[in-house]
Amino acid sequence: MGGDAFWQEADQAQKVINECNQLRAWTAPFHDLKKRFNDISALLPEAYELNETALVDELLADLNDVDQGLNELEMRRMLSGEMDSKACYLSINSGAGGTEACDWALMLSRMYQRWAAKRGWKVEVVDFVEGDVVGVKSIMLKFNGSFAYGYSKAEKGVHRLVRISPFDSNAKRHTSFASVDVTPEITDDIQIEIKPEEVRVDTYRASGAGGQHVNKTDSAVRMTHLPTGVTVSCQAERSQVQNRETCLKMLRSKLYELEVLERERAMNELKGEKKDNAWGSQIRNYVFQPYTLVKDTRTKMESGNIQAVMDGELDDFIYAYLKEFG
Repeated sequence: MGGDAFWQEADQAQKVINECNQLRAWTAPFHDLKKRFNDISALLPEAYELNETALVDELLADLNDVDQGLNELEMRRMLSGEMDSKACYLSINSGAGGTEACDWALMLSRMYQRWAAKRGWKVEVVDFVEGDVVGVKSIMLKFNGSFAYGYSKAEKGVHRLVRISPFDSNAKRHTSFASVDVTPEITDDIQIEIKPEEVRVDTYRASGAGGQHVNKTDSAVRMTHLPTGVTVSCQAERSQVQNRETCLKMLRSKLYELEVLERERAMNELKGEKKDNAWGSQIRNYVFQPYTLVKDTRTKMESGNIQAVMDGELDDFIYAYLKEFG
């Protein structure tokens, strides 16, 4: 990389740099954890011998952090799929249930944004459609961070809420559904051909809270890929040109995902493997009343601390999924 010839082929150079960065994402954390473990191993016996209680507690806390870091690397070892290391789009669509379902979709959106923030990812709202009364009918988030798609793919499916509705004057329990889909963002080194005649482009006026956030022109864009029926939309940017560019990128990502999944399906058939495809089916229940419980129907992982889960504490569910299906 240090030689002048390396930069003569910019595309190839960038590919090598990306590969190096991916390797560094493994080796750097490992060496850091190894050094921290060796330091703790050297200091802890002496701290016990000198009865330095405060130092012992601090070292044990550091050791717990190292253990968590190793668990994180173990999870990432399972993320060896072609798309796992990429950024991703996570979309949420409210199901049947009107106001209650739209509120549930908004609750899930907050949960995922908090989870992504805890992981240090950059979060963008790419598209949204407000509910008629509260919440959202649909919302699309973009997560930009290390192995965003690899972790987020565990959330694909239908999420079910059971609670006493705050919108019901009779205080009856309601069941609501929202579906979650996750698509990897593809980079420029991956070529996906989209013919202009195969894409229908619709423009419309962006929605929002009012005032300066609502465009006076048809700046929002929706693209439909006619051969596959895949549809994407964007209204987050200020101009129609920017929204078109974002839509095209999302469309390429979805078509690439379809291509990869088709290849994986064909390989599984050749190997004689049969795996249940739970996408689009109920994967997790969130019960607020008469008791509190979050339970994943695929892994049987559960938590009684539903507030922590809604505040973004999802890693236990993600790890359980990756261990079983990753």
